[in-house]
Amino acid sequence: MRVLVVGSGGREHALCWAIAASPLCDALFCAPGNPGIAAEATCVDVAANDVAGMAALARRERIDFVVVGPEAPLAAGMVDRLEAAGIAVFGPTAEAAALEGSKGFTKDLCARYAIPTAAYYRFRDSGDGKDYVRSRNVPMVVKADGLAAGKGVVVPADVPATLAAIDQVGQFGAERVLEEILVGEEASFFALVDGAHALPLASAQDHKRVGDGDTGPNTGGMGAYSPAPCLTPALERAVMERIVGPTVAAMAAEGRPYKGVLYAGLMLTTDGPKLIEYNVRFGDPECQVLLPRLKSDLLTALVAAHDGVLGSYDLRWSDEVALCVVLAAKGYPDAPRAGGAIAGLDAAAADPQVAIFHAGTKLQGGRLIAAGGRVLDVVARGRTVAEAQARAYAAVDKIVFPDGFCRRDIGWRALGR
Repeated sequence: MRVLVVGSGGREHALCWAIAASPLCDALFCAPGNPGIAAEATCVDVAANDVAGMAALARRERIDFVVVGPEAPLAAGMVDRLEAAGIAVFGPTAEAAALEGSKGFTKDLCARYAIPTAAYYRFRDSGDGKDYVRSRNVPMVVKADGLAAGKGVVVPADVPATLAAIDQVGQFGAERVLEEILVGEEASFFALVDGAHALPLASAQDHKRVGDGDTGPNTGGMGAYSPAPCLTPALERAVMERIVGPTVAAMAAEGRPYKGVLYAGLMLTTDGPKLIEYNVRFGDPECQVLLPRLKSDLLTALVAAHDGVLGSYDLRWSDEVALCVVLAAKGYPDAPRAGGAIAGLDAAAADPQVAIFHAGTKLQGGRLIAAGGRVLDVVARGRTVAEAQARAYAAVDKIVFPDGFCRRDIGWRALGR
């Protein structure tokens, strides 16, 4: 099978790493890829959101199966275009990708089908949104309706901050959503979906804030670990029965059958798990901690999801913990410093329990340099969170990246338990 992975980040490096190990994979391509991915796949310089260019590449290289990594090309209809050309692809159609592409669509769907989530209010006019907040006189989460690269959500501390956030989030588009602030522990849960069946994958916890102790602005994610101890087997069953399963059924009933990976961001409240939001792709950096724990063949599972046969499928998982530390460029998330030289990766990856995934790197004059906000993902496995954490930071400390930084407390919630 000739396989094409779409994207260029740490998530796509992890996908390529796992797919390359599949006996089904005869040839692996990635567009546009990065220097780390080049060790696993043939990288082709086609932008991830170039729908027409990706379809042409797939035809030229006689691709049998495409795996789309990022959300933007999914929302732009890349799956629709490839399927129309007769090319099998893993991921949702543009209509189904509205689960991530429109917060308002998802909130309305939850309301229609009684899927547990926060109370909400949709608006376009800033004055209308502010009047709603003043009428309730409580702080509320403010969300951009569409894609905002993980930066379109503000959780204010008080009413004045909520009013300011309404204007701030307006930069991502007029359509916005206000939500009640849910109280509890946050976790992520993933499932493969074939349009009718949902197969649970695993849980993870991300670290969104840029600084230790969950301080500073939100980012795309500064680290993660899997599994999440707070999501017990009983809670995972509740998530499948009350949230994921009903969503799959609702999307089919709405005429938008969902295929792909469904990533549920959850709040574990005293009333049970509630949906914060959906993503329609593997998380980043959550993908980097899920796949090292997967003992089954990833490519076979993705093909099964495409073919609609997950109802008779099962997966095997390692009991080990995987933990990821993100090395970012100084200035991230506001103004990351590009061009910083990176060295020491061979020494850092000498431990067989460590994998290093490239997120934002490029080669320049034979040197590896930073070319993005999040630059490297250092992933380690261990019998416990503490063991995986110690191994990950030991590897981080062997990397020479003067222009980089990382959080030093990834895994603190699990260790605190």
